Amino acid sequence: MKQVEYIIVGLGIAGICFAETLLQQGKTFVVVEDGENGATTASGGVLNPTVLKRFTAAWNASQFFEKALPFYKSISERLDQKIINPVNIHRIFYNIEEQNDWVVASDKLELSDFLSSEIQKNKNISVHAPLGLGSVKGAALLDPSKLIEFYRKYLQQNELLVSESFNYSCLQVTETSVTYKNYVAKQVVFAQGASVKDNPFFNVSVSPEGSKVFVGNKGEYVIFKAPALQLKEVLKGPMMLIPLGNDLYKVGASYGRDDYSPGITSRAKEEIVAKLQKMISCDFEVVDQVSGIRPTVKDRKPLLGSFPENPTLYFLSGLGTRGLSMAPLLSEWLYDFVEKDNELPKEVVITRFK
Repeated sequence: MKQVEYIIVGLGIAGICFAETLLQQGKTFVVVEDGENGATTASGGVLNPTVLKRFTAAWNASQFFEKALPFYKSISERLDQKIINPVNIHRIFYNIEEQNDWVVASDKLELSDFLSSEIQKNKNISVHAPLGLGSVKGAALLDPSKLIEFYRKYLQQNELLVSESFNYSCLQVTETSVTYKNYVAKQVVFAQGASVKDNPFFNVSVSPEGSKVFVGNKGEYVIFKAPALQLKEVLKGPMMLIPLGNDLYKVGASYGRDDYSPGITSRAKEEIVAKLQKMISCDFEVVDQVSGIRPTVKDRKPLLGSFPENPTLYFLSGLGTRGLSMAPLLSEWLYDFVEKDNELPKEVVITRFK
């Protein structure tokens, strides 16, 4: 039997960030994951501190970003790969009221660090923005596919990865330890994304009033080539348009609430392309399409912690649409909860719907 302190199940953004937290703290662990690409790989990779539909700050944005940017830079150094870069996000204005609302929002204390008060004139002839653009400061662009690919290789090289689907029937749980096949650990952390719904130990399904607590939300992106576009910033209109380099762009995402179906759909492609045509005027060629299931929660807050009946099983779940921004600090919160008996913020405690 091999002894470790933690078994981590899953290697999306939650699993990677918790594994990195353990590495930084000198803890021993093994990751069990099946190698399937999920929502993290499909995601756009934009770390955005704002809600650009309403010109508000994302929940806890300052705290999450203060942790996330140096955290991902430290992963870049560990992997010797450039996985994150600062980026500007330009929001297209569609009427004068939006311009006015933007200026008012940029003067608010919680947004002054993120929103530039100056309305920028659009200088890109391939972009539809006659009323100008608002600029978001402090954002970043992560390469999710590269992150997962190279983190997986790092774990393999250091014999920290078990490449298989997790078999719940092989997990033996006591109040002080867990055993999984030939591993003995103090605890398990389930960081499984939307697939946590199939976890028999995940005791979050329906709130006391009868509504679903945890809901899969399918998102699809279209990847297209447009040599004439020449866009270096992220552009936000009806969709988020993300430059990938080499004249390639990613645009999306669609929203399919309570949709766990695999694969891509023509309906989502048509919706995304129609909205893209409202943002740009140049020719483009669709070259690919990807999809993933976001793990979303009824109150749009993550699910962290354990259930009283299984105190050695922990969850880092429900990261939703802002998982890339939140995962580093959420991992620290969960680690401090496990190791230091610190209280979790009440907004994220997994038992809050009981």
